[in-house]
Amino acid sequence: MAEILALSGVHKNFGALKVADDVSFTLEQGEALGIIGPNGAGKSTLFNLIGGTIPASAGKVVFSGEDITQYSAAQRCRKGISRSFQIPHPFIGMSVYENLLVASSFGNSGHHDAEAVCRDILERTGLLAKANLKAGSLTLLERKRLELSRALASNPRLLLLDEIAGGLTEAECHDLVDTIKDIRDSGVSIIWIEHIVHALTAVVERLIVIDFGKIVAEGHPATVMQDPFVQEIYMGISVDEDAA
Repeated sequence: MAEILALSGVHKNFGALKVADDVSFTLEQGEALGIIGPNGAGKSTLFNLIGGTIPASAGKVVFSGEDITQYSAAQRCRKGISRSFQIPHPFIGMSVYENLLVASSFGNSGHHDAEAVCRDILERTGLLAKANLKAGSLTLLERKRLELSRALASNPRLLLLDEIAGGLTEAECHDLVDTIKDIRDSGVSIIWIEHIVHALTAVVERLIVIDFGKIVAEGHPATVMQDPFVQEIYMGISVDEDAA
């Protein structure tokens, strides 16, 4: 598979505080990558660095072979990087359908029939019956689905998901996982930050663990989650080496 994203020695400092510390990794086209870590570890900052919301203090971000380190968030979106946010912020006075049309208009160019594409996305994400409702009237699950739909409407090649399963019931989470699997299987590359680990590991092929802005573990999800250091920093499980 071709490499779609590469971060090389990325740093982000706010004064003396390091929130991204020499972060380097690659992502293949069509791969789903999960990112976990304690609260405050720098996960959302990493998304902001990839999406262009904040600039890197040092290092390089390459997307599809192009150096995008200096590109704005809008430029990166038009190149094919889209994201959802942990707390959905739709245009509440617009309909669900209109929210998607806005995203389609300002995202990655290539839709010849934006209206048909938006209808198809709403069907895939289970919102077609809600298309003409005001976004402000939706339930939490529906708003999460709308957040995902808006990200898809920009025609991404790389989709960044920020704790999209948070706050959902077990059944709602299961339905959302099925939708994300379908997106992955369509060829869209995914990087997903999530605290609901069983949802994450049902989708991703690889996990990265971040702590204090640094990558401290990386590999197959099952292997990473069994690592004693990961269990200690992420789940608070202290392993007694002498007992082991």
